[in-house]
Amino acid sequence: MSDILNRLEAVIAERRAGDPEASYVAKLRAKGRLKIAQKLGEEAVETVIAAVSNDRNGVIGESADLIFHHLMLLADCGISLAEVEAELERREGLSGLTEKAARQT
Repeated sequence: MSDILNRLEAVIAERRAGDPEASYVAKLRAKGRLKIAQKLGEEAVETVIAAVSNDRNGVIGESADLIFHHLMLLADCGISLAEVEAELERREGLSGLTEKAARQT
C-alpha cells in the first residue's frame, strides 16, 4: 500500500483515543461504529454523484474522503490495512467472476 495510506492509518490510530473536542477522528469514534459507517456511506454516495456528474475534481476529493472514512471504519473494527492488502494479494490473478463464485459456496 502507499506510504500515505499507512501514515493516515497511523494518524487515525493515534487520534482515536484523543479529545473529541480537538480531533475529528476522536469525535467520530465517540459517536460509534454506526455513525462511522454512515459517514462512509455518505462519502460513497457523494463519490458516485461526482462521477456521474463528470466532476473530476469532485471524484478526487470525495474519493479522499471515502478512503479516510473507510480507514476509520477498519480501525473501529480492529482491521489493519495490511490485512486488506493481504486479501487483495490473495485475490490477485483470480478472475473476478471466479472469486465471487467461490465466496458464494
